[in-house]
Amino acid sequence: IILIAATNRPDVLDPALLRPGRFDRQVVVPNPDIVGREKILKVHVRNVPLAPNVDLKVIARGTPGFSGADLMNLVNESALMAARRNKRLVTMAEFEDAKDKIMMGAERRSSAMTQAEKELTAYHEAGHAILALNVPTADPLHKATIIPRGRALGMVMQLPEGDRYSMSYKYMISRLAIMMGGRVAEEFKFGKENITSGASSDIEQATKLARAMVTRWGFSDKLGHVAYGDNQEEVFLGHSVARQQNISEETAQIIDAEVRRLIDDAYSTAKSVLTKKKKEWIALAEGLLEYETLSGEEIKQLIAGHK
Repeated sequence: IILIAATNRPDVLDPALLRPGRFDRQVVVPNPDIVGREKILKVHVRNVPLAPNVDLKVIARGTPGFSGADLMNLVNESALMAARRNKRLVTMAEFEDAKDKIMMGAERRSSAMTQAEKELTAYHEAGHAILALNVPTADPLHKATIIPRGRALGMVMQLPEGDRYSMSYKYMISRLAIMMGGRVAEEFKFGKENITSGASSDIEQATKLARAMVTRWGFSDKLGHVAYGDNQEEVFLGHSVARQQNISEETAQIIDAEVRRLIDDAYSTAKSVLTKKKKEWIALAEGLLEYETLSGEEIKQLIAGHK
């Protein structure tokens, strides 16, 4: 008799479970890499009628982080979309639309946005996109849209060219600047008194990244190469609700100051880029207002005509 168990949280298991003679052999099953994703896709499309333009290698490259179940869902969603559109073959367009639905959420075209909200969203998302094209290092732009998806009114999506297993300091600093691009765009276009809560998710993500850079990855000269941990760890099973403070008050203040510095520097970078690229930013916002959704290639072509 062989007993097999699976978990996504091995860190919260009772050590007694993992002693020799019990669950002592651990097999880590990560999400598939690009080669694995292509092979999994081949399995799931065996009984799906595909158009000649479907390239599984391209789909695999554009789905980093997808699990086998996610890929199966992608194929099923693509086939359903083709059926709804009365197509006999599933084309690359269906795969792209299904991928966007899975990664960004379903379109909410029924949401009635006022013209003012559309304009604000267009300039906000254009700010993100312009930063993504002008920071030192960033993932390629995949798409920008002002069609509400999931809980967001608009979105700029970037896709890495390959699987990423680590991040450089330059990449993270660039990510922070991209995240600040939306808020800066709102301030430039509508004035500081008219900025909205639309950047709340950007600010939250930027703060998490900056805090991780300072407390976990040693990217602060003042704090050095020391991991300070997180005092607000998720409460789960055996974890205590109230974790003890493992750093001094003075160190906590330095951490907060360093996080603030990284965010402020990113905000300054975003201001500088949008000031220099004002023509391209406005042109892209107007393009989004007209077409609602633009691919990465369409964004580059649009900007190239306004340099």
